[in-house]
Amino acid sequence: MAKANINSKQGFTIIEVVLVLAIAGLIFLMVFVALPALQRSQRDTARRNDMSRVDTSLVQYQTNHSNQAVNLPSEGSWASFDDGSFGDGCTSNSACAFIRDYMNTGSSENDGKPNNFEDPDGTAYSLVITKNWADGVDAASGPNMRDTNQSHSKLGKNADENYTIVDDGGSSYDDHVIYIIPGGRCVGDAATPSTKRHFAILYRLEGAGTYCIDDQ
Repeated sequence: MAKANINSKQGFTIIEVVLVLAIAGLIFLMVFVALPALQRSQRDTARRNDMSRVDTSLVQYQTNHSNQAVNLPSEGSWASFDDGSFGDGCTSNSACAFIRDYMNTGSSENDGKPNNFEDPDGTAYSLVITKNWADGVDAASGPNMRDTNQSHSKLGKNADENYTIVDDGGSSYDDHVIYIIPGGRCVGDAATPSTKRHFAILYRLEGAGTYCIDDQ
């Protein structure tokens, strides 16, 4: 009986090793490229959900103020969701009162707790209510609505003269402003004029331009 050749079993060839490494590298590269895009998409989905929450709260505000000529918070007002000092300067129909009374974020002049309505990147949202577009004026016209010497550095018009959010190299703060445009409605990712009692909401997304949602 012939002896088995114990040396006949061969290892991997250099070509096989290189091929396995190449396949592993390709898989790693695909994951490395796809994972950030997936994470951006998840954060943008969360932002859309947050804007839906603002939209629902504004509709509730409209219902509670249906006897008013314009049943929306006052135009030209601004507030940040991380500001817990909503005191005497926070009038009943201002942006800060809307945050305090309708967004239910746990921040008020009574509890003094920090607000927890934040962008998925951890930055608190800010809210700007523009001029009513149905009044025949540009939505972004009028006095500054955030801080002294600051203006709407990211609210601009597209080729169709509809408002969207444009990137002009502004700060991270600018990227987290929720724009409420009374008298507007959404056409794709932009706001176009509508009637006085309607509104559009614009917010800048991370991976897909501007998100627009309205009450219509």
